[in-house]
Amino acid sequence: MSTSTLPFPLNELARLRLLPILTVDDPAHAVPLATALRAGGLPCVELTLRTPRALESVEALAACGDLLVGAGTIRTVEHAKAAVAAGARFLVTPACVPQVLAWCQENNVPITPGCVTPSEIELALSYGCKVVKFFPASNFGGAATLKAYAGPLPEVRFIPTGGISQKTLPEYLALKNVLACGGGWFASPDDLLNERYAEVEQRVREAVACAQIGKQ
Repeated sequence: MSTSTLPFPLNELARLRLLPILTVDDPAHAVPLATALRAGGLPCVELTLRTPRALESVEALAACGDLLVGAGTIRTVEHAKAAVAAGARFLVTPACVPQVLAWCQENNVPITPGCVTPSEIELALSYGCKVVKFFPASNFGGAATLKAYAGPLPEVRFIPTGGISQKTLPEYLALKNVLACGGGWFASPDDLLNERYAEVEQRVREAVACAQIGKQ
């Protein structure tokens, strides 16, 4: 599948080739974080639903306007409904949950489900998913596994996450079946707590520069 035929927002992620996966404890950090991401050249983010005020943070980021905001750690239909109501444009799951996939398919909500095995990938495909998340990537063979999947599963595009860093980013992005790479190295909760937004912006710039090298 050519990435040019993918629907929004997958086509936008294919263009950017990177997806910051962040945990925001305080919605007050949303605006300066969005500013740092955009200034670094990466107007997108997946916000994990791992904190009590995560949905408030999704809403605050979504209100920033030209930032593509998704919600991650979606494990139930209730999570999915709440995230979409808060303004998430796409959803990401850590596992392949049929009930969540069915709800997203019925409601035309873009989702990239977490998959590791060929069976999980085929299940995701059966629900109309065009891109899947490969998680946790570093624990399940990393780039070597994705390279092996290119033969029997040529139509599948992956967003690997889990254990990826600025150092290992090039080996993943070199693979034709990798749509984009996700990671949390852009900004830690401690960075946000201590307002180190200049450092966040610099990490984003470095990753964006890396992603543009040899862009396919």
